[in-house]
Amino acid sequence: MSKEIVKGDLKDFKTPSTVYDFATEAKEIYRDSLHILGFEFDGTACFRKGTKEGPDALRDVSDGIESFSPYLDMDTSEGKPFYDLGNLPLGDSEDAKEMWQTATDYFFDVFNDINLKKDGIKLLTLGGEHSISYAPIATYLKQYPDLVLIHLDAHADLRDGYEGYHYSHASIIRRSLDHFQEGHELIQYGIRSGTKEEYEWMRENKTIKTSRAEFIESVEKIADDRPVYLTLDLDYFDPSFLPGTGTPEPGGEDFHSFIKLIKILRNKNFVGCDVVELSPSIDQSGNSDVFAAKVVRELILILNK
Repeated sequence: MSKEIVKGDLKDFKTPSTVYDFATEAKEIYRDSLHILGFEFDGTACFRKGTKEGPDALRDVSDGIESFSPYLDMDTSEGKPFYDLGNLPLGDSEDAKEMWQTATDYFFDVFNDINLKKDGIKLLTLGGEHSISYAPIATYLKQYPDLVLIHLDAHADLRDGYEGYHYSHASIIRRSLDHFQEGHELIQYGIRSGTKEEYEWMRENKTIKTSRAEFIESVEKIADDRPVYLTLDLDYFDPSFLPGTGTPEPGGEDFHSFIKLIKILRNKNFVGCDVVELSPSIDQSGNSDVFAAKVVRELILILNK
């Protein structure tokens, strides 16, 4: 039986190098479906660039890993259909701010008039640097007044701007807070780098969880019907496991701690996520791409259940 199209003719999405494994290439938004899209941007990266290659690198390696997850006993080849929309258009400008704005505006144009909750639409956005998360997070916050935003990252990302740019990758959570309403909640874990002011804010507002046990407990306590969105910066993981990221920080988490979270989110109202900061060229072995693709596989499975 064919899926109902909620919005069609998304011809401006760029065709990726390959379609995500077991996804269907699409230029339409479908009811009751998961959609993958890429945002190829690293224009505000302040240390090492290369994350613009992340979305297509994840797609390219996706058929090299098993579709079956032994952790969830689920297979991406056996679930509901899910769709790869391609990559957001960046426009013709070579100016980084204009490129980011073009893609961000296009995201809003496509999704602001779609009722994600009513139509059962879920989004998995692939970056790109962390500044690309602004449009999906702002969209979800607008549409879900009781959303829990889980932020996994090595960095606090609470600056009000960085190197003259208000929407820097170092400001994504600060910009997200601009859209917070009374019913929203922020949970941060993995943070191990930030300014004194950022840490003071996180402690004062009780958003930061400083141990794995405290973090897991906070997620378990989320009501099962309350919507949850995850923004995952891959430098959350220790660079000994995933070195292919622009701003690595020692002291990060491992894959099995992530699986513990996935098993909890599987039973929650997990409505969307973004995965950012994979920089394939930094890790010439390709191991970081595979690690990240396995992370994305687990997310696809619990989003598409």
